[in-house]
Amino acid sequence: MSSVTQIPDSVGAGVLSIALIGPDGRRRQIIANEVAGWADGRIQEFSFYPTVENELPRMLAENYDVVIVDLESDPQQALDLVESLCVNTSTTVMVYSAQIDPAMVVRCMQAGAREFIELPLEPGVLVDALVRASVRHRGAPATKRAVGKSYVFLGAKGGSGTTTLACNFAVSLAIESKQSTLLIDLDLPFGDAALDIGITADYSTVNALQDFERLDSRLLDSFLVKHSSGLSVLAAPGRFIDCNVSNEAIEKLIAVARRGFDNVVVDAGSSLDLANAALFKEATMVYLIMQFGIPELRNANRLISQLFPSHGAKLEVVLNRYTPATMGNDEAQITKALGRSAQWRIPSDYAAVSQMQSTATALVLKDSRIAQVIQQMARTACGVTEVTEKKKGFRLFR
Repeated sequence: MSSVTQIPDSVGAGVLSIALIGPDGRRRQIIANEVAGWADGRIQEFSFYPTVENELPRMLAENYDVVIVDLESDPQQALDLVESLCVNTSTTVMVYSAQIDPAMVVRCMQAGAREFIELPLEPGVLVDALVRASVRHRGAPATKRAVGKSYVFLGAKGGSGTTTLACNFAVSLAIESKQSTLLIDLDLPFGDAALDIGITADYSTVNALQDFERLDSRLLDSFLVKHSSGLSVLAAPGRFIDCNVSNEAIEKLIAVARRGFDNVVVDAGSSLDLANAALFKEATMVYLIMQFGIPELRNANRLISQLFPSHGAKLEVVLNRYTPATMGNDEAQITKALGRSAQWRIPSDYAAVSQMQSTATALVLKDSRIAQVIQQMARTACGVTEVTEKKKGFRLFR
């Protein structure tokens, strides 16, 4: 249930629209009374915590200048909500509680809260916080706060070469963009991204997912290992670990990663059980990796029709191990079966892939036909323009 109250004219630093969120009506009313006598705007009260899975947090962040959240009723739900609100916008988020725990205050600030309001209210405390919010509101551009882009590689079938493309794309993106870039291996439990580019890690994706409730940028950084290209990597575990992965954990991991890095590349393998995760909904681009074959066509068709019915513009089909001389009319069949053509064609180059596997050196660090196309994918992703050219009889396709 929610109620809307018009704030009367009074002295204030500006006009703010404010949302109050908290199950405890008494505490919420204390905050509402203080806010109601301060500024011209509107207040909307919510007697529940909107879950991070639905669209309400996004709506709140887009439509309210200030969101004030009750921390005490359910600290973990409150923190998840604060983080969800702060991920994509410059909305000022405040929390209030009668329980003051220094560690919790730090967690609130790490989640993105601007103010921690202690109950009972001291005179002027909330007013001062609203003045600061008003100053930020007047000076802030009317755009969303910048967060990192995310690129997800998903295989239509196991063995499609998803990991090879994902990790080499990530290395190339780190080099071409000159921006902070993170590769996350979500091909659990047997991901090979770290092995492909020759790095070893003490911690893994499982550590981040199992501890997602307290995951923040600092904790995530402690799990990462650096590649020589400058790419940061969150590797899959080096041994088999039985890990139940929840969409909530994945959403938290990606949100934290995008706040800390300009680019986040995810190797999702062919784990179709991840299909409902926010991993795909929030992605800047999803690359669907496939080879020509009946199983791949069937799976790709299902994924496109079920996973991306309203997000087609964010999906690009990548045809791997492409051999022009033997494809014939196969590409026409792919277009007919999928309702779209392949945006990228990765040439078959057994020698280059074999050398990568034997030396644990990224393909894109050496010249090959595969490296040329992957580099062009990375340049396109980060906006680096380059004239398409022919090399050794092979054309870079897009």
